[in-house]
Amino acid sequence: MSLQALGIKNKFDPVSIEAEVIAVEGLTVVVSDRLGLFSIGDRIEIESGSQDLLAEIVSIGDKVATALPFSALTGIKRGAKVVLLRGGDVVAPSAAWLGRIVDAFGRPIDGKGALISGEVPRPLRNSPPSAPTRARLGQVFDFGVKALNMFTPACEGQRIGIFSGSGVGKSALLSMIARNAACDYSVIALIGERGREVREFIEDHLGEGGLARSVIVVATSDESALMRREAAYLAMATAEYFRDDFNGGGGSVLCLMDSLTRFAMAQREIGLASGEPPATKGFTPSVFSSLPALIERAGPSIDGRSPGYITGVYSVLVEGDDHDEPVADNARACLDGHIVLDRKIAERGRFPAVNVLRSSSRAPRHNLPKEITDLALRVRASEAIYDDMQEMVRIGAYHRGTNAEVDAAIDLHRQIESFLAQEVMVGVSADEARKILTGLLPDGREV
Repeated sequence: MSLQALGIKNKFDPVSIEAEVIAVEGLTVVVSDRLGLFSIGDRIEIESGSQDLLAEIVSIGDKVATALPFSALTGIKRGAKVVLLRGGDVVAPSAAWLGRIVDAFGRPIDGKGALISGEVPRPLRNSPPSAPTRARLGQVFDFGVKALNMFTPACEGQRIGIFSGSGVGKSALLSMIARNAACDYSVIALIGERGREVREFIEDHLGEGGLARSVIVVATSDESALMRREAAYLAMATAEYFRDDFNGGGGSVLCLMDSLTRFAMAQREIGLASGEPPATKGFTPSVFSSLPALIERAGPSIDGRSPGYITGVYSVLVEGDDHDEPVADNARACLDGHIVLDRKIAERGRFPAVNVLRSSSRAPRHNLPKEITDLALRVRASEAIYDDMQEMVRIGAYHRGTNAEVDAAIDLHRQIESFLAQEVMVGVSADEARKILTGLLPDGREV
């Protein structure tokens, strides 16, 4: 599979080197490296029947290198020729990508014809701007979701995680954000998800308007670990293009990734195949270095340019509803805020099932309007009182009139639950949400 077949513009020609397949071990291919020409991350083409196989070098030994293929190993023989591809880890997005669905190589998979590549290739594994040169966060980001706008408000350039067990509604919440958020462009990475969900997400939730401003990157669960990891890198490179290069830079880009956990699992597979020892609960050390490297690429552009922002929203699938498992714990430490979806709330039928007491945003307080932060604190305090007393209320151990604060919290709780519920297809701006929530307070005034 050549670079041209992948739609990648490359000023280098493939370099034919003196290499051949020595062995196939499990999911990996061992190739000779007598001249020491291979580097970690190099792309190679392996002779394989009617169509050559693309692979990536993942480890290097004594006069040998180990490669992991992007697809099935069918047809590879011992002694097959190997070609080193220079410049294969770049991509050249363009405005023509908007409204399109692509795979992890940037190839169109929506049946709408070929894609026009941009003039300037971007590295898939780009480094984030250095900390001292990076601009500050921008203005308040409008998610179009009441619960998030009021209780986890974020700024442009912030990175937020949606932490959820399976079947609690994380994908539905992501679709609400993708459809309703106030941004110029969005890049949506569907990594390791079920294939049938792609069309459902696009046609039922995103809609034509949402798709027109979006690039969808897809690597389903049946694809190789390299393809799943590559999809995340491609999504970030595309988001960086719209932030920094498109129309001179300065775009407000929403980068949605579903899910960060599947990216970590793909990196674990790659790490184990390359000989890394399993460390924390089977996850290899490279997982915990890859996560922050990926997340840090989102955020503001370099200070001094046209101000551009990538606001990152990443779903994190917590296994067994354990929010302290290794990937969730590491991601929470890297992100600028977390939204927790609660299974008990979902079982009661309220969607999105955001637990406002366990969710938090680390947006700088001075960046947020005081009326929103004060209003949210007031409601949180009331919900905390109700949360402490709800078991006693449920079993009839609390008698009304015993405590005025508890009585007020009980009266307000049902209205807050109604406020937090929102239909998937309905968007509510931050200003609208503030007015609705203010009207629910007993004194009906803004804080």
